[in-house]
Amino acid sequence: MVFTYKTTSGDTLTKVANRFHIRIEDLLAANKEIPSSHSYLYPGRHLLIPDNASSTKRKKLYPCSEEYGWRELENDRRLLQSQTIKGLKVEQIGQSVMKKPLWLFKYGRGQKKIFLTGTWHGNEWMNSWLLMNFLKTFIKKVNTKAPWLGYSPHKLYQDATLFIVPLVNPDGAELVQEGLSKGHSHYEQMAAINDGWSDFRHWSANINGVDLNHQWPAGWKEEAKTSPKQPWYRHYGGASPISEPESKSIYLLTMKEDFSHVLAFHSQGQEIYWGYRDMEPKVCKSLAERLASASSYHPVKTAASAAGFKDWFIKEWKRPGFTIETGIGKNPLPFDASLEMWLNNVPLILESLTFPSFSPPLDKWEKE
Repeated sequence: MVFTYKTTSGDTLTKVANRFHIRIEDLLAANKEIPSSHSYLYPGRHLLIPDNASSTKRKKLYPCSEEYGWRELENDRRLLQSQTIKGLKVEQIGQSVMKKPLWLFKYGRGQKKIFLTGTWHGNEWMNSWLLMNFLKTFIKKVNTKAPWLGYSPHKLYQDATLFIVPLVNPDGAELVQEGLSKGHSHYEQMAAINDGWSDFRHWSANINGVDLNHQWPAGWKEEAKTSPKQPWYRHYGGASPISEPESKSIYLLTMKEDFSHVLAFHSQGQEIYWGYRDMEPKVCKSLAERLASASSYHPVKTAASAAGFKDWFIKEWKRPGFTIETGIGKNPLPFDASLEMWLNNVPLILESLTFPSFSPPLDKWEKE
């Protein structure tokens, strides 16, 4: 029996198909006015749900089976906070341009502080799923004292404290996943940047058209010379460094906390960038090689660009900073990339937790 479903905010073809346990192909066949599997679903649309919809949950084909954005993060946050987990603290460190909260998850008992961030770019949203799924699994392993890929999560929990901001750019991720409806507060600006086209899957910037990973005072002026000079869907570093509320929130948190080392997760190349203009401690090369061995990724000293968060952290703190490129292909990565992403990055993150604490004095690290 065919029935009708009225879409709401946050709906995507993938989410609707999963909700009714059907294939996207079946949903498209029943709604022939939808041009492709990449089409957006705006609130208030009536969809025909075909008669092969089932109440039986279909087995997931991949670890990440639908889009992960601020709504999914809110659900995970509420769930974790409702469980009163020992050693877990959740706090809001700021908000996006569109007033979405930026959440920080702290977990661990150790003095060593390690900072993980994801989804600096809107079309790299799968890294938010990766970091939150890691956190949830890590908590379970700690509570059961179970080993994980040869590591002891319980020991790592005792030795270190994880600081995770899984979704730095919630507005950009929402735009990539859900498109631009006419009621959007930034409709005119976004439509103009995109030249009137409705597909926003390529979008990296925040909702102001500023690239949050080109915002940092580490080669910012030089980078600005070869970047767009006005708001754009990527690479525009803003009118000045750290001009955006998302960047400011990360900046203030980093200045407040004494992070030993940082890992910023991005999505292209399966590479590990570990240097910045020879300002990094010499030990960074061997640490990057350890991460590479754990993940099978390729260590690279420097990228072809500057003004990134990792660059600034190295410049400002003279401590290890890494940009982790978790995938290969075109962003946003397809769902089938999530399995490889998970298998590569779980051991990488676990290995990063075994690093020594890099805090003053730094002299011995400089000499290695």
